[in-house]
Amino acid sequence: MVSRCIRLVLVVLVTAVVLSYGGAAAARGGSGQRWRWGWDPLIRSPVDVEEEAMATNGTRWAVLVAGSNGYGNYRHQADVCHAYQVLKKGGLKDENIVVFMYDDIATSDLNPRPGVIINSPKGDNVYEGVPKDYIGNDVTVDNLFAVLLGDKSSLKGGSGKVVDSKADDRIFLFYSDHGGPGVLGMPNTPHLVAKDLVDVLKKKHAMGTYKEMVIYLEACESGSIFEGILPEDLNIYATTASGAQENSYGTYCPGTEPSPPSEYITCLGDLYSVAWMEDSETHNLKKESLEEQFNKVKKRTSNSNTYNSGSHVMEYGTKDIKPEKVYLYLGFDPETVNFPANQLHFDKMEGVNQRDADLIFLWHRYKKSSESRRAEALREITETLAHRGHLDSSIDMIGMLLFGPQNGRLIIHSARGPGMSLVDDWECFKSTARLFEKHCGLLTQYGMKHMRAFANICNKLVEKTKIEEVFIAACGGKNIGPYGAFEGSYSV
Repeated sequence: MVSRCIRLVLVVLVTAVVLSYGGAAAARGGSGQRWRWGWDPLIRSPVDVEEEAMATNGTRWAVLVAGSNGYGNYRHQADVCHAYQVLKKGGLKDENIVVFMYDDIATSDLNPRPGVIINSPKGDNVYEGVPKDYIGNDVTVDNLFAVLLGDKSSLKGGSGKVVDSKADDRIFLFYSDHGGPGVLGMPNTPHLVAKDLVDVLKKKHAMGTYKEMVIYLEACESGSIFEGILPEDLNIYATTASGAQENSYGTYCPGTEPSPPSEYITCLGDLYSVAWMEDSETHNLKKESLEEQFNKVKKRTSNSNTYNSGSHVMEYGTKDIKPEKVYLYLGFDPETVNFPANQLHFDKMEGVNQRDADLIFLWHRYKKSSESRRAEALREITETLAHRGHLDSSIDMIGMLLFGPQNGRLIIHSARGPGMSLVDDWECFKSTARLFEKHCGLLTQYGMKHMRAFANICNKLVEKTKIEEVFIAACGGKNIGPYGAFEGSYSV
């Protein structure tokens, strides 16, 4: 009976608004302007009215980060450039979008379309108009943290643009790169460490300079960035391309379906990133909720729940935000007004383990190289595979020397259960990684997968002198060639 009365009151109110609008229009000598979609703009449900009030009460901010460089990592900068185009069509202003990317892809000698970046086989040029806020040597963890905190005084280089947000503003952070347990890559070391990022987010929350924040994170083991350490009360909702113990996947790669144009020798995008952006472009984001987008991206990134060249998309933080509409963060493109809110159809996409994507690039470059350059391409493949083997065997040897031949490998590669952080002592985590690189060589983007080993050593409370003794025993005397570490080159 009560609900029937409420419906009746709503009908009366809507009728009154329509009659009032029509009468006012008639008084002006018109019949009442209609929107081109055939409905009256003054008719709103209470939910629509509330959400539109929320959207106009504050500014949308976005920070976009591509954490790699080199043509073999084309896809990360392509992801970020595409994200910019989605936000720009959604009405966000350049003054409120901060872009981090090395900017060496569009002009690379290997790029078959100079000055153009695409994120899908038939995609448009997503490089056009992208702000170059922080490029080259200015793409650093310190600058990223300064931007998030609105701290201009701590910036070193770049455009000087920061997230100068206020209490009613919303922030969207998208990060695409390689990763490993507890770390995200940066083209200029040190890499980003999970605990440091979460500390910055806590500080931002304590400053009271945002209403809510949404984070989309593309990287291998990206779930480990938030697992067990992102509080639920920061008004931050985060989703990641993969769980804390699995790889994420590149897509639109040579030799896969759909494949890039034949002249491309590298992956054009990443599976999770492409999924959320292509979803955003084909749906009405005023109708689609964050939860609906999460579920669709999760299904697509899993390859229809088969996880055949796919990963588990995860969610963390303040999940109460999920019912909100996506446009509150990404904006609204008027061209999508007649698009559905929750259509699930999509084409199946093959993926490539992110850590193998660079091998695909090197192999295709070798195949297409001229005779004069083929030896160089072969040398790079050989060095890459040799260093991978060195890293893998060294970690196994360290596990055996520290914990014995029966359990060493099991302990060094073990993973904690759901809801637990990767490591208890994050400073030990960093110092142990640096000690390894000092004696065993740089981890590289592939070797970030072994960061879990250093976490496990710290969790076992092994003394530093013992750790260094074992690192020297495992790696001492080995020729690590161009991968030798020096001060300022350490990963973390």
